[in-house]
Amino acid sequence: MGQDEYIHHHSFSITKEHRQALHGHKSLILWFTGLSGSGKSTIANMVEGKLHEKGISTYILDGDNLRNGLNEDLGFSSEDRKENIRRIGEVAKIFVDSGIVVLATFISPYISDREDVRKKVKQGEFLEIYVKCPLEACEKRDPKGLYKKARIGEITHFTGISAPYEEPVNPEIIIETSQYSIEECARQIMNFLKDNGHLGDGNI
Repeated sequence: MGQDEYIHHHSFSITKEHRQALHGHKSLILWFTGLSGSGKSTIANMVEGKLHEKGISTYILDGDNLRNGLNEDLGFSSEDRKENIRRIGEVAKIFVDSGIVVLATFISPYISDREDVRKKVKQGEFLEIYVKCPLEACEKRDPKGLYKKARIGEITHFTGISAPYEEPVNPEIIIETSQYSIEECARQIMNFLKDNGHLGDGNI
């Protein structure tokens, strides 16, 4: 008898729609993807602050933070990167079901992995935000000193240097952090959410 024989899906009386009604807004995933040093976490932090001020229930899932807990057993091989995003996708789906706006900040270098997360939720509940920044600019910033270590071989499988990054083909939002300030980029995201009614009328 296979493992699936012991697994049964339980349906509960309180639904995602009930939870959204309780929070007073829709739930969705804001998926920030881009190179290390592009500004994903910084912008997500500012966007969350703006949403919080407007009474939107939020939570940030950050790559570094989750590698210290849920994904501490994973490395940076292509297989481990895929598993990292798969797990985060499942967690993000749970947040959407709970009626919360989740901001996920992950390099997430592979198109297929990001699309797999998109498929976990309904249409309109996954917004891909490409935090676009030239490699040269990210490397110049190098806030964690990772590019320097990657260049001298102390870090292997480093995205943009010794591992690939697949740019989004058709993201909902593109923000260019080498051209605009953090405030301007955050405002661009907020305007998109407002203009497209992602959080409901009058919430942002």
